[in-house]
Amino acid sequence: MFLQIENFLSDAEVLSLSDIARQTKFIDGRRSNPHNTTKNNVIADPGDPMGQKASQIALNAFQRNEEARDFVIPQRVAFPTLSRYEAGMTYGAHIDAAFLPIGQTPLRSDVSCTIFIAKPADYEGGELVIYLGSEIVRIKGKAGSAVFYPSTAIHQVDPVTAGERLVMITFIESQIPDQMQRDLLYSLREVRALEGLKMDWRNRTRLDYVIENLHRRWSK
Repeated sequence: MFLQIENFLSDAEVLSLSDIARQTKFIDGRRSNPHNTTKNNVIADPGDPMGQKASQIALNAFQRNEEARDFVIPQRVAFPTLSRYEAGMTYGAHIDAAFLPIGQTPLRSDVSCTIFIAKPADYEGGELVIYLGSEIVRIKGKAGSAVFYPSTAIHQVDPVTAGERLVMITFIESQIPDQMQRDLLYSLREVRALEGLKMDWRNRTRLDYVIENLHRRWSK
């Protein structure tokens, strides 16, 4: 299961991030995954202050977005990183690393997130391709949108044939490691949000009882 959010960033944030990207120092993207020979892009230098400013903008957007938080049930969130693909760049089929060396305790990547900064018309190719069983999902989000998907899913970025693809990437360690359990909790919360006010208070309370105790039971 994956989630797309159309207006994850405001228009002002998209403009700000586009401007920041022009001032940020970029380095070879393989610095973050040196063993993957199919990765050909550039990422913001983690030590660059402008890149850090971009990370904070994206984190603020995540923290205020209730739908995203309900979907991933975050425990820890990696600092979002600007990622740029110019003509000829690509990232072949891969699975994201199970653990990221962040801080004293490695972050387990349960959910991956791509935040689109460039407009679809700004580049050709460059679709995010997610393999879900026998289904293939291609995503080229509008500027300011975001997609969340399981880090366990095989995915790739198609070659950019013209223009420049600018996105931000982050990874989330969920309180609920099991994907099916996360999906069930998300669905139950969606039902509560959509139907809760129509329910008798007793049934609403019983639904709350199920949701909160499953969350408590499944959390790691």
